[in-house]
Amino acid sequence: MTTPTGKVICDITISADGYSAGLDQTEERPFGDDGGDGSGAGLHAWMFDTPDENRAEIDRLNTAGAFIMGRNMFGPVRGAWDRRWNGWWGGDPPFHAPVFVLTHHAREPQPMDGGTTYHFVTDGIVSALDMARTAAGGGDVTVLGGATTINQYLAAGLIHELRLHIAPLTLGAGTRLFEGVPPLELEQLTARAASRVTHVTYRVST
Repeated sequence: MTTPTGKVICDITISADGYSAGLDQTEERPFGDDGGDGSGAGLHAWMFDTPDENRAEIDRLNTAGAFIMGRNMFGPVRGAWDRRWNGWWGGDPPFHAPVFVLTHHAREPQPMDGGTTYHFVTDGIVSALDMARTAAGGGDVTVLGGATTINQYLAAGLIHELRLHIAPLTLGAGTRLFEGVPPLELEQLTARAASRVTHVTYRVST
């Protein structure tokens, strides 16, 4: 696949058995049974408890020119937008760039402080990627998640690079990366072990 603009990147934390979230997700516990309290502190202890040890990986999380996420990652609201939910990240989200949210229900764009604007896309993953590439202006596009959204992009052959942060725990069930994705050929580019995570970057052959 030719790349007229920057790379399309997946950047996600998973358990050692491949889950990005556990069962029983709620508004109070967005990651469900994640090995912690459900807030992400289990899977994402590497970010919260040892940020200095993982500064390079944290700093590059939000450096893309545009982002894509599924509606489940954006928030717990389902169906029509009968509640003014603007994401988990407060009034000044960390993205500081356009974010394209996949949904079946139309909604006007939502500008936030700090340069983030949420755009709600109702006509599928390819349309969202086309819009994100245009917005990125030649920069990279990061597909943030969740795993179900990333799996759709992987299955369609639209991801160039996987950046996985593998936490040293297993969840046994939940939302799993690579579920339903055809076999992939991956080239390992980098790997670095830290006390609460192993960071691995792969190039995806398409």
